Amino acid sequence: MISDAGQMPEFTPRQNEVLEQALRLLVEGGDKALTTSGLARAANCSKESLYKWFGDRDGLLAAMIAHQASKVRTFERGKERLTAENLREHLETFARDLLEVLSGDISLALNRLAIGQSSRDGSKLGKLLVEHGRRQIDRRAIALMNAGKREGLLRFDDADDAYHTLYGLVVSDLHVRMLLGEPGLKDNARQAERAVSAFLSLHGARQESGEALRFSSGR
Repeated sequence: MISDAGQMPEFTPRQNEVLEQALRLLVEGGDKALTTSGLARAANCSKESLYKWFGDRDGLLAAMIAHQASKVRTFERGKERLTAENLREHLETFARDLLEVLSGDISLALNRLAIGQSSRDGSKLGKLLVEHGRRQIDRRAIALMNAGKREGLLRFDDADDAYHTLYGLVVSDLHVRMLLGEPGLKDNARQAERAVSAFLSLHGARQESGEALRFSSGR
């Protein structure tokens, strides 16, 4: 369940399977295909279980979005100490995952649906996408940057500004163009590498000699 907008939800393997089915229904059939009865049949579970796990329709949508956002991996504190080498690896993993998620059919379907539902008062789905999708990804990526700064590997005055620099280098206008029907990138990994290299040239910490710390890509 989603208990706090500031925390990533933890779903059981069974709940993740159900959420994958819900996302598949949305992509294949649109908003009208995502019904409690239809999902219960597709996921081979009861409607009672769906209500118990996710609550109402908004709760289900929020869980779907959070599940999708969790596919963008970052650094988990306490598991390892950051070095210049694995910081680059974590940043490239984040950038690559971000591109793959944003350019996938699920993300495009969710965003197009939110745009279609928008009005002067905004879109309820759009707000859910921001709260349980974009902000969750932002929060974890900023935590990675702060960890890098604490280890003396990154330099910046404002972590949010630094993160949005990275986001812009990675995504640019790709997501907007894909929402308008253009094809995605042929090589997300290469784009991730270039973006992270550019980011580290701007925000990688420097030694007293003025030379950048070793952020070798190993390529």
